[in-house]
Amino acid sequence: MHPGTRLRVLDIAGKYQISQAPVREALERLKQEGLIVGQHNKGSVVSNITSKEIRDIFVLREMIEGYAVRQSMTLLTEADYDALNDILHQMDAAVKERDILKILEKDMDFHGFFYKMCGNHVIMELWQQMRTKVMRFMAISNRHYTTEGLVDWHRRLVDALRLGDAAEAERRFIEHMHSYKSIHLD
Repeated sequence: MHPGTRLRVLDIAGKYQISQAPVREALERLKQEGLIVGQHNKGSVVSNITSKEIRDIFVLREMIEGYAVRQSMTLLTEADYDALNDILHQMDAAVKERDILKILEKDMDFHGFFYKMCGNHVIMELWQQMRTKVMRFMAISNRHYTTEGLVDWHRRLVDALRLGDAAEAERRFIEHMHSYKSIHLD
């Protein structure tokens, strides 16, 4: 849904043939996550997302993801590399099918792998909060970037991890994220 789209409890409940209570609860959760906002005499609307907000999120991701990658490097097993390669295989299939939602999910799965692996629950909670906004940004901005080379980018990240050079792996992850920080929405 595009920013500014009005969300009415009655309309949503009717469309999905459910009672209004779970719709209200869902809308309240979306408000807490910042995905919708309440407007006087309008009800709830899909919130706007600005280029500055996204740049701020990607700056935070650079710091946190760099840490998560460094912490994960010594823990990665061959099974973990297999799991990462499986994600990349699925991402490649989604790119070939031009399935943007699947591409975004696999991209988030790839990066989320390191947040989970590092074993820091606070960082994992931050990732969960950022993931929704990042996916929303990427879905809205997909007209601004191409998925061409996306899988290769991620393969280069895995290659850097296999080399065991933490500084190089972190540099490649940050370089990868810089490509998104330059996209402007407003």
